[in-house]
Amino acid sequence: MSDAPVPAGAEAWDVLVVGAGPAGTAVARPLAERGLRVLVVEEHARVGRPVQCAGLVSRRVLELAGSTEMVVRPVRGASVFGPSLRSISFRADEPRAYVLDRAALDVHLADRAARSGAEIRTGVRFDRLRGAPNGRAVAELTGPDGERQTVAARLVVGADGVSSAVARAFRLRRPVEILPAFEAEYPTSPGDPDTVEVYLGRAFAPGLFGWWIPDGRGGARVGVAADADGTPARTYFLRLLAQIAKRFGRPLENPTAYVASGIPIGEIPRLHGDRVLLVGDAAAQVKPLSGGGIYTALRAAELASSVAAEALAADDLSTRRLARYSERWRAELGEEFRRALYLRRVLTRLSDAELDAVVDALGAGSLAGTIVAFGDIDFPTRVARELLGASPSLVRLLPKALGAWVSSAPSYPVPELDPGDRRK
Repeated sequence: MSDAPVPAGAEAWDVLVVGAGPAGTAVARPLAERGLRVLVVEEHARVGRPVQCAGLVSRRVLELAGSTEMVVRPVRGASVFGPSLRSISFRADEPRAYVLDRAALDVHLADRAARSGAEIRTGVRFDRLRGAPNGRAVAELTGPDGERQTVAARLVVGADGVSSAVARAFRLRRPVEILPAFEAEYPTSPGDPDTVEVYLGRAFAPGLFGWWIPDGRGGARVGVAADADGTPARTYFLRLLAQIAKRFGRPLENPTAYVASGIPIGEIPRLHGDRVLLVGDAAAQVKPLSGGGIYTALRAAELASSVAAEALAADDLSTRRLARYSERWRAELGEEFRRALYLRRVLTRLSDAELDAVVDALGAGSLAGTIVAFGDIDFPTRVARELLGASPSLVRLLPKALGAWVSSAPSYPVPELDPGDRRK
């Protein structure tokens, strides 16, 4: 019960959120606004550092964040390059994505949570779960100077990333694929500052793709995510650099920063347990076709905070009660994720020659217009279905099962935007 005695030596909180990235602070803010005692702990010394992703988002993210101050550049165009560097390009009249100052987004969301009443502590690591006596989960933490801290919380939210210690502590299985990723920031680079570039090829990006994203300051963020096949992500990155140098006719020089990370791809059986919820990368809430996770993390945080508030008010933090979070998540985004996972399995089995053929097919006829009309980085299977329906030649390049995928795909609500073995 909420008024049960707290174990000796432990701080009492209603909610302990582990991780001060977008998912964690977005869960913390609405709960703190309700007057609940919310503690957010972040293992790094500074919120937003080190930077964890490339920071290319849709307008939905800006709406959920409640600010555009962290935008460094809108993006209207994109180019997709096949392994041979044949490409398709498209450009929209209005921005279709936004490049963010990724650290500024984290700081903004953390500041909103703190102003709402949440306490945020940096340099604090979640070590282990001692148990749940007296109706609270008791967690052991280590502070910035190595001091031991004990916290007793009615609910724990794991927003601690791909290697979630909270998920392990609460024994929530996460049978997902982890794609190693490696990115570098360049202060100057060639290319169109209004266009994102995507690079396909088994030599440097098996399992996903490489990217070139203008940073709004004359430079670019260049990176790659690929299969965890034992090859270091940096090796794939160097191969991508060679491809980009071939594309631009000269190498990129003098990177100013590197980011190494892991991207969880897949679905986990449960996002909840007794007195625990998982959000963001800890819950593998990452788009399977792009590896992006900011929009999904923020939307999941809204759902999680709503369910958590209801459960805390009812003083029922059981698995059964908290299952409403998993149910609402899957009702809203489960179908998109399932279709994206299926489509990803198809694409990762294509050879380089087949990838080039797909790019050629996309460049034929009026498909570029279809991409502009239906393209949506948060819901990519929508445009995929439209493209397959509009291009018999594209369907012929891919397994016959995709025909059934297109014809059987039900309509499901999409939030509107404002103006086997792989082939070698």
